This record gives sequence, C-alpha cells and structure tokens, in this order.
Amino acid sequence: MAGSHAGTLRVLQAVDTELTADSVEWCPVEGYQHLLACGTYQLRAPRDQNNSYTLQPISSLALDENCLSLSMDWSTGKSVRAREQPLKIISSDSKGQLHLLMVNEGTAELQLVASWPAHHFEAWIAAFNYWQTELVYSGGDDCLLRGWDTRMLGTPVFTSKRHCMGVCSIQSSPHQEHILATGSYDEHVLLWDTRNIRQPLADVPVQGGVWRLKWHPVHHHLLLAACMHNGFKILNCQKAIEEKQDITVLTSHEMPNSLVYGADWSWLFHSMKPTPTWFFDQNDMGVKAADHSSLKVTEEPPIHSQEQTMDRQVEGPANAHTRAELKASLLPLTEDMKNSKDCSSSSVKTRDLSHCSGGQSFDNSLLATCSFYDHVLHLWKWETNQARTLCSGTGCDLGSADH
Repeated sequence: MAGSHAGTLRVLQAVDTELTADSVEWCPVEGYQHLLACGTYQLRAPRDQNNSYTLQPISSLALDENCLSLSMDWSTGKSVRAREQPLKIISSDSKGQLHLLMVNEGTAELQLVASWPAHHFEAWIAAFNYWQTELVYSGGDDCLLRGWDTRMLGTPVFTSKRHCMGVCSIQSSPHQEHILATGSYDEHVLLWDTRNIRQPLADVPVQGGVWRLKWHPVHHHLLLAACMHNGFKILNCQKAIEEKQDITVLTSHEMPNSLVYGADWSWLFHSMKPTPTWFFDQNDMGVKAADHSSLKVTEEPPIHSQEQTMDRQVEGPANAHTRAELKASLLPLTEDMKNSKDCSSSSVKTRDLSHCSGGQSFDNSLLATCSFYDHVLHLWKWETNQARTLCSGTGCDLGSADH
C-alpha cells in the first residue's frame, strides 16, 4: 500500500487512442525528449491528411517467418556509453527465440549476429545487462528467467524458476551495476543481484500481471510498474538494495475496466535545452512540438491476469473516461508548465517546470501510461507530499529517498 509520503497522481491529459493501446515509450534522445511513442495492438492504416507523420524506415531485417517479434531492447540503457562499445539490439519472438542484432552507426544498417532457442513457449521479453552488454536476459511463457552470454551461446548462464507464471518484463538498472528487476503474470516484482541469482533481493506482490518495468532515468531507486488489471505502481527499491528490506509501494493507481500494458517516465527534466511548447493533438493522435513529428510503434501483448483492487491516492479522473470527457481534456500543457520556480526556493513543487543553474530545465514527475480496453493514453503528474527539489550545476535530485 502507499506510504505516508507516497504523494498523489494528477491527470494532465487523457487521449483517446481509438485503438487498443499496449505500449508507450518516451524518447531519451537529447533534443527530442518532448516526443513519446504510443503503440496499438492493431495496425493503423495511413491517412492522407496525416502523411506528414509517417515514419520513414531506415533499415529493416526479417528475423523469422510465421512468428511475432514480442520485445526489443537497446544496449545503450546506461546514460553514458563507452566510445568503443558497439550498438546492439536484442529481440525476442513468439517461437521462444532470441535474436541479437548489430547496428552499423555509419549506415544505420541492421546485421543479424545470432539467433537461438531460449524458451519452450513465447519469449515475452529480452533485455541487456547495461553494464556488460555481452550478457542478456530473457523471460518466457514457460515461467523461466534465463541469462545468456552472447559470446558463448548454446546453454544459458543461469535458469531461474523463481517466478511461477510467465516472465514478461525485465530491466537492468541503468544506475547500479548488478541490479535487475523482473515481473511476471504471477503478479510479483522481483529484485535481483545478478551475482547471486539463486535468491532475489526482494519480492513484492502487486496484484496484477507485470507487463512493463521502467527504472527512473535519474532517481536511482524508483521503479515504475505497469500491472495490467491492477493499473500501475511506483516502487521505491532503495531499502531492498541497500539493506535487503522490502520494496515500498509509494503510489498505486488502479484503472477499472482496462489493462495497463504501457508505462514510462518522462525524460523532459533531463534536457539541457529549454523545453518546447508541446501538446497532444487528438486529430493526429501524436505529439507535436516545433517541427518534430510524432512516433507510433506496434507491439502485441497477450491478455492474461486477474482483476483485483487496491487502495489508491489520486486527484482528478480516476475511472474509465467517456469519449466526451477525453475530448474535453485535450488541452495544451503549456499553462501548467510555464510558471517556473527559483531553484533556491525550499518549496518548489514537482509539478512546476523548474530551471536549474547551468540552464538545465527539468520536470521529474511526469509519466505516461496507456491502457488496452478503454483506448486511453494518460499523461500523469506525480506530486509528492514533501516535495523538495535540490539543484546544482550538474543536475537535480528529488528530496530524500523516502519521498
């Protein structure tokens, strides 16, 4: 349950995606952090009036016939990549296979390095160890979590049966070496030290199948979980990592009559450039900002899990939205963001777009989720009860670990 310092969630926008939404990703690339991509289960046919937003393929590679690509991860999960480190992609498919790709950064061409069988059923997820990108992890519908050394393929480095249902989410921590988070249809989030995979550091039940896990880009211990029938949660993993105690659920939000498959933190606060004026456009179903185009991606998840309820702390709309409510909520974000606070103030609210010394602008409480049955992309503001923003010339930090 949410703790005393869990804070509240406030809906900034709710966008009708028209189709069943199943993935959302915020762009981390400098200069494009105002863009996010929302994918739908169905393919959207191109529309003449919207062709300025059509993605232009740079390179493509067919992995296998008669199968679906279920996940992919870039090797560049850490904010700083060694200059000599190659750019790689790991992908999983519906036949239980993994595919390792290399990207030629000069020509942007994809090269298939290796494919191998990893699971007996669907391989729902594959992810890099961001600290040692020769190592990858995979999770499948056979309930197995596996580790692989791509230099010596054939047998897994380890196989864990700790999850009792399909493993469908994995992410290596971009901040702390050896820390790995996994989630499953068994409705548990597990935290691991990869040096000892026999027993997880922590195990937290979240009352919903865990389809996505995302570490916060800056605040090292915050983990966002998309929990299907049970909405989404913000977890604090600090005590679990440092003291081998339990994971704390800071905020829970259920979304009745839907499945939350996609969830991601915003990178807007991490930009060194002024944040542009931007807004969701209902007609184009994308994000506009300056001359940048919106992105749309497609990913196919399964439909599993059980519907349960939890307490929540929420301001604003909490239940499924009607189409009229959605259309009425499509307002520019600039009015909510444009009032900045001086960084020296001790009462800076996390909901304000603040400006730190060195010209860094940030907003460390924005996140996006998308839900399946009600076709909604939500933009949220997470507001803590004891919000404190500490600024310096090299970056910003959000209060204490127990915020």
